[in-house]
Parts: sequence; structure tokens; C-alpha cells
Amino acid sequence: MIIIRSARQDEADLLAQIGLRAWEKAMIPVGETTAMVENARSAFLNFTHTGWLTISVIEKGGTPVGWAAREQLDEMITDFWIDPDYQRQGLGSALLTEIEDEIRHQGFTEAKVETHAMNREAVSFFEKHGYAVHWLSITYNPKLDRDVQSVGLSRQLVEMTPQGYGQEF
Repeated sequence: MIIIRSARQDEADLLAQIGLRAWEKAMIPVGETTAMVENARSAFLNFTHTGWLTISVIEKGGTPVGWAAREQLDEMITDFWIDPDYQRQGLGSALLTEIEDEIRHQGFTEAKVETHAMNREAVSFFEKHGYAVHWLSITYNPKLDRDVQSVGLSRQLVEMTPQGYGQEF
């Protein structure tokens, strides 16, 4: 059985582990993840311990297998992690639907997400769910000593009524 619920403070370490495993898989195309693993582990632990109120958890059979966060509780999905052992089972789709419903319920008309451009799996996942790439940026990563491209994707969640002059057809 799949359940989506709010995170609990006592599971912050477990959520950090899930996020780190998914992050490591996503970073393989970028390369040299070993140079960044300890910083990533620290960042995940810090975020899951301090930002757990903004996290939604997906469970399968009573076990947390993924999570998503909206740090500012706005339209931006800042984190979206499914444990690699549980990917391609529809869990990401279920979690995304829940997060989009929350965003819509709070009055936002679109959902946004950002990932590194070489994370083809994530980009494809979001495109499959109606997201489109709207921007590309390049940022220098000192740990990798090279530029890393990021993409921003968004999806309209609410049908916009055209406003304008003239006759409507």
C-alpha cells in the first residue's frame, strides 16, 4: 500500500539517507561525486532536520521510500527524491500528483522544479508529467572545477482563461 504523508521530525536521518542515495545516482552523469558526497550528506542532514515541516513522504508497505519538499511552501518543488531501489514503480508519479495538488490548493497556478541539465532521468520524468524546460543556466562548481548546467522546468496547473478584447469563440 502506498501512503503519502507529512514528514516526522524523528525520521530526518532516514530521509537524508534516501535523498543522498537518489542524489548520488542523479550525479553520476556529472561525475566526480566522491568529491561532493560529504558536503551533500551534511546538506541533506541539515535540511531534513531543520526543514522537515516542508517535506512530504511517500511510503510503500509502511517504509519511507521517497520524499519531496517545498522549502518556501510556494510553487517551487525544491527537492524530489525517490530511493533508487524504488524508482520506476509509479511512486514518483504519485508523489508528484500529491505535491501538485498541494500547490494548486494553496492558490498557485503553476509548479516549478530545477535540476542539473545532465540529469536526463529527472528531466524526462518531469517532461512526461507535462513540465517544459523554461530556462537553462550555467554555474561554476568549484568542487568539480567546471561549469554545471541547470534547467528550470514548470507546468501550468490551472487552466488560464484568456483575457482580452473582442469576441470569444
